[in-house]
Order: sequence, then structure tokens, then C-alpha cells
Amino acid sequence: MKNIAIFASGRGSNAEKIIEYFKRHEGIARVCLIVSNKADAPVLDMATREGIDRHVIKKSTFYQTKDTLNLLHNYQIDLIVLAGFLWLVPSYLVEAYRGKIINIHPALLPKFGGKGMYGMNVHKAVKENGEKESGITIHYVNEAYDEGNIIFQAACEVAPEDQPKDIAHKVQHLEHLHFAPEIAKLLQQD
Repeated sequence: MKNIAIFASGRGSNAEKIIEYFKRHEGIARVCLIVSNKADAPVLDMATREGIDRHVIKKSTFYQTKDTLNLLHNYQIDLIVLAGFLWLVPSYLVEAYRGKIINIHPALLPKFGGKGMYGMNVHKAVKENGEKESGITIHYVNEAYDEGNIIFQAACEVAPEDQPKDIAHKVQHLEHLHFAPEIAKLLQQD
């Protein structure tokens, strides 16, 4: 069985769906660690409720030491899943887990990616640009924001009357539908 660490900065709705999925599909993987850069992130409360170990990282420690890498090795992590984690992953971690760190982005990359393009910022940009579709991109993580090789994309229609919150709802539905099964596929190929 593979061990997954989820890195998240906020509510953790994707983390919750991933945990639920692997509880239903036992034997593939288990989420054994939730890492957050915010001590008050609701995802940490969810980890506690689910009986999953949790860890809060500080920016200086994350970027200037290899403590996070040691933590992941202690948990024998096979895959790191970024689920709303807002910090750029440092190169030492990318190198140690090359091809073993994935992210989900709330748009069809390469459009609307890069620093500062997360959450509602993305959905507002999609609306302002007059896009006819949006969606999700699951991709490998490299040393730059949202530039790793694409693993999977799914699209949804953006109607002319849709507001950013409507787009966000449609995109989140796709995230919850596809992220965990795509993680399972990756782990089963490994």
C-alpha cells in the first residue's frame, strides 16, 4: 500500500474527497499525513477528525532546511498531493520526489496559471477573459508554478451569465469527481 501526504493551505475539500476515496478503495493507498502552511487551516481540523497525522510548516523551515523532506521520509511517503497548497515547492523537495508530486489547478493550463493564480483569482480571470470553458488540470510539480507536465484535464462550459462563483462551483465539482481516481491510476501504474 502506498502512502500519500497531502499539502493544503485552506479548507481541504479536495483532501477530504481524497481521504474518502481511499477509505472506500482500500489496498491502493492511504493518506497518512496532512501538511499545511497555516496553523489555523480548517484542513488540519479535518485531519484530526479523520485520525490522520498533521504537521504545520513554517516558511523559513520549508525553504531553508530539509526538515520537511525528513518528515516525509519518516512517513515513507510515496506521493505528495498538493490540494490548494499556495507555496512554491522548493527545488530540494522537487528533486527528491521528481515525478512523485502532483497538483490540481482550477483552470485548463497553460491558461490562467502562475504565481497568484489560485482560487477565485483564476475564476475571475476566466470570466474577464470571456472564456467559453474552464476546468481542471492535474499536473506534475516542477520548480515553477503550474508548469509541470499535464497528467489529466477535464473541462466544463462557462455560460455567458456565469459569475466567478458559478465557475468555481463547476470547477470544484470536476475536482471532486476526478482528482482521487486520477491519483489512484498514477499509484497503480507505479
